[in-house]
Amino acid sequence: MQNKYIDYYKNNPEGYWFKRKLYGYGWVPVRWQGWVTISVWLLLVIVFSLTLDESSPPREVVFTFVMPMVFLTGLLIRICYKKGEKPRWQWGLNEKEK
Repeated sequence: MQNKYIDYYKNNPEGYWFKRKLYGYGWVPVRWQGWVTISVWLLLVIVFSLTLDESSPPREVVFTFVMPMVFLTGLLIRICYKKGEKPRWQWGLNEKEK
């Protein structure tokens, strides 16, 4: 069964950075560009989270963490839409994809 998943993700003649998840809604990185995109996003999340401390007032938290996270996550979703397959709800492989 695992080989079926690997074959699905490796079958990428269009050169997508992200392919549809086999179960649920969303994407999975399948090329090195997708993995770099996810890694940079995660690194920036960690960097912005380090700007917070216990004495941070709520206004500072909004401007130094919440707003950048909303922007970065929106940018990540936009990149996934542009460089990935069209997302849809999926529960396993279709007969034609097998």
